[in-house]
Amino acid sequence: MFELVTPHARFHLSYLAAADEFIAAGEERHANLFSWPPDDSFPGRAYTRESVESPDVFADFASFIAGQRFEASPRPAAYVPCTELWMTDGEEYLGRISLRHELTELLFNWGGHIGYSVRPSARRRGFASQALGMMLPVCAGLGIDPALVTCDPDNDGSRRTIEKNGGVYEDTREGKLRFWLPTSTG
Repeated sequence: MFELVTPHARFHLSYLAAADEFIAAGEERHANLFSWPPDDSFPGRAYTRESVESPDVFADFASFIAGQRFEASPRPAAYVPCTELWMTDGEEYLGRISLRHELTELLFNWGGHIGYSVRPSARRRGFASQALGMMLPVCAGLGIDPALVTCDPDNDGSRRTIEKNGGVYEDTREGKLRFWLPTSTG
């Protein structure tokens, strides 16, 4: 059964397989392995495909991502709190969806509130549309209404996902189509 869940160590092997799919498809950024730079208030954090092979490092990785929803969690000064949930079917990791709780200038013009990615072997089955629809009440709960979602002009699948969930096109900025989605029903 399709669900959105808090990142957890139990998805270790499935997450690694998905990361390998993203890397093989030339979409390494969607593997969500990252290097956050240090600054005056943050010591920096990095996760690589090799480092997360360790179950302990992967557990730390999942916990760190899950904790980013809290205002007090450590992060670089330019980063905002973010709720990331993993798309799953049983113990299979299908992808992720992230909700940035506020918009910086960069996020307003380019990144938006919500971003998502589905592993290549799970695409074209409606998972992104389901996840986006399930994330809208989370937005409303945080007082985000409407939510900004962006996509590349040539990403027809993402555009359809956004429009299917009520997204209204506003404009194109910095090479991104920008849509506003209502998050509350009232």
